[in-house]
Amino acid sequence: MDKLVIEGGKPLSGSIVIQGAKNAALPILAASMLVKGTVTLDHVPRLLDIEVMLEILRELGCRAEHNGHTVALDTASAHSAHVPELLMRQMRSSIFLMGPLLARFGRVEIYQPGGCAIGERKIDLHLRGLQMLGAEIEEQGSRIVCRTEGLVGAEIHLDFPSVGATENLMMAAVLARGETKITNAAREPEIQDLQQFLNHLGAKVSGAGTDTITVEGVQSLVSGRYKVIPDRIVTGTVMVAAAVTGGQVVLHNTIPSHLTSLIHVLRRAGVEVNADGDIIKVNGRGRPRAIERIVTSPYPAFPTDLQSQVMVLLALADGVSVMKETIFEGRFRHVDELARMGADIRVDMNSAFIRGVPRLYGAAVEATDLRAGAALVIAGLAAQGKTIVEQIHHIDRGYDRIESMFSRLGARITRFSSVSGSQTVSG
Repeated sequence: MDKLVIEGGKPLSGSIVIQGAKNAALPILAASMLVKGTVTLDHVPRLLDIEVMLEILRELGCRAEHNGHTVALDTASAHSAHVPELLMRQMRSSIFLMGPLLARFGRVEIYQPGGCAIGERKIDLHLRGLQMLGAEIEEQGSRIVCRTEGLVGAEIHLDFPSVGATENLMMAAVLARGETKITNAAREPEIQDLQQFLNHLGAKVSGAGTDTITVEGVQSLVSGRYKVIPDRIVTGTVMVAAAVTGGQVVLHNTIPSHLTSLIHVLRRAGVEVNADGDIIKVNGRGRPRAIERIVTSPYPAFPTDLQSQVMVLLALADGVSVMKETIFEGRFRHVDELARMGADIRVDMNSAFIRGVPRLYGAAVEATDLRAGAALVIAGLAAQGKTIVEQIHHIDRGYDRIESMFSRLGARITRFSSVSGSQTVSG
């Protein structure tokens, strides 16, 4: 397994172009199964999760190529509705294929998905919604088989605004007969991007970005080309890293309106943030201020995917901060790793009480999940001395060579392969 070695204590400086959004690209790749033809996607990052999704599509009979940041798909030859269990266990987002495959083939066979161990993430909302659209569902242990003689539009209310369930039901409804209305829908920008992609190919979807989404079923979709939106979580990660290291960074290819809650938090902490068009400038002058209380909630509130990164900032702030996690109960696993670096954090149920310390110190730590891994990299960039981050395959699921990204901003960060002992990237 690879590891990252970071020599901390150097402020980040320079400019960077933000990669395409993983959480937009994955459902869009799944939605391509609704097309019997070619789909070209631009601005698709090279990530482990993306490669797993492409491998699944190949197993289903599609042709899929990823050159640079462009994915070329031909789904006309797709012949299977069975997603292999081994591949499903590698990535939770494989669940997105349920809706499109059911809509196209009238049948889908999947397994309970895998992914980061950040708490219980049931798929009951997905299954219940598909049943309301006319699917018959049979569960045999981890194996799930869905069948339908034809999906029919329905009114579906989600008990929780689940992003995955909202997207899955949107995709299934595109080829259903009649109108589907999804209420208490998730509002994330990635859902808006999925709507734009589907409509670009001939779907009739409206309301994404609000709590009610309406889908008027169509008979078929057409081939097309589409560009994925920039990744707001990667953007936020770099913004926090600049603030934590006391750096000055310019981020290009961003959508500032997708990061309103983070920008508000950073400004409260004393970080200078300026947005103009698709450019965000961050200036992390001086020690940050503590923030009395931050609560993670569904978009547009503060995102759970930036909770661990911002906790690093609060760990170095002047005063005591409280971070409450309301989305995933297992999302404080990075706290013990930050404690190895000198952070003073106490967890009580779903709240973390963070007493800022003057500095962090390099240590050997382990990435327990994707976003926790990013937080440990940020901590290593700010810490005195050397930090070694293990289990970085988690980080590779969402960041396109994170060491290259930060090296371009002057960070001293190197990836080593534990198999060959070779250095692959250095800053």
